Amino acid sequence: MSGVRVLVGTRKGAFVLTADGKRRDWQVSGPFFAGWEIYHVKGSPVDPDRIYASQTSGWFGQLVQRSDDGGKTWFQPGVSPAEAGPPVFPATISNRFVYDSSPATGKPLTTHQWYDGTQHPWEFKRVWHFEPSLTDANTVYAGVEDAALFRSTDGGESWQELSALRGHGTGPQWQPGAGGMGLHTILLDPTNPDRIYIAISAAGAFRTDDAGETWKPINKGLRSQYIPDPTAEVGHCVHHVAMHPVRPDVLFMQKHWDVMRSDDAGDNWREVSGNLPTDFGFAIDVHAHEPETLYVVPIKSDSEHFPIDGKLRVYRSRTGGGEWEPLEKGLPQKDCYVNVLRDAMAVDRLEECGIYFGTTGGQVYASSDSGDTWEPIVRDLPVVLSVEVQTLQ
Repeated sequence: MSGVRVLVGTRKGAFVLTADGKRRDWQVSGPFFAGWEIYHVKGSPVDPDRIYASQTSGWFGQLVQRSDDGGKTWFQPGVSPAEAGPPVFPATISNRFVYDSSPATGKPLTTHQWYDGTQHPWEFKRVWHFEPSLTDANTVYAGVEDAALFRSTDGGESWQELSALRGHGTGPQWQPGAGGMGLHTILLDPTNPDRIYIAISAAGAFRTDDAGETWKPINKGLRSQYIPDPTAEVGHCVHHVAMHPVRPDVLFMQKHWDVMRSDDAGDNWREVSGNLPTDFGFAIDVHAHEPETLYVVPIKSDSEHFPIDGKLRVYRSRTGGGEWEPLEKGLPQKDCYVNVLRDAMAVDRLEECGIYFGTTGGQVYASSDSGDTWEPIVRDLPVVLSVEVQTLQ
């Protein structure tokens, strides 16, 4: 029988939750890397036992962990056994994420805008998101802070920056969002291996059609009232972007205010917030088998990151946006003040699509009926930073 494996990254370690196809009885393993922030954990669609984890600490820097046995054991690719011992103080950055320099001058590619409007040098701080290749188990992409995209073709042993993104002429206009300038979304087009979408907070969304040699901002139609030019080419705080694999030209976006849709690979966007009680939020995802069915979790405001009236509700649209219905059965409807972060929602690929999300209160909720009903499959974890799901045969 098919089963699912839910990969959970938290503020204090990683957890692996497993169940069979009925999704009723869950086994919890972990914490792995206890005490460390695990920004993201994601498995390869080519080899489900190959999993990558972003392990980071303000004291010891960034590590990349890899498992080749479905999360049972882990190691640091590209690091010798002698180097893989306990971290050494002061903080060190491992796994060789090194920003490229300008070939003409040898100096860092441009600078970016700081919170006070001044220019600031690029710094490598952490990996926000891993995106394994759809066709090669050894190829994986990493989105990092500050706003760069890296690729490894040897399973994480070494990394190379796709520097044309950061070297784009708009780089000096990019600035951090409240949580930093993270490249948090990476979408690979299953029909075109040269096309990649990415999103950066707070620079916006970008697309390459030549495997990273050149990049194009795709923010036309976005409006952000809190920046000097509300319709600028870059500078928009995109929270997350989702895509259904059978329609890679159709994108859905949760922005800092506004739920948006593009039907032309990001060239143009239109708002589909419709009847949502608030269009501020972080997570957005698409049903596995219904490309027009999508899910968001509205949060009260950009200063109050919790559900309206203390009622945790997922909202579903079966029309690709515009018309939304609240899904609340099994979710707390009183005194609930948690948040759901941008990478903390995922869907499985079983026939009756399962939806999963984690909260800053440490709960992971699951629905085995496309969102009609919910139940917590684990409680009292540390703050959940990411949730990914693998559908296993």
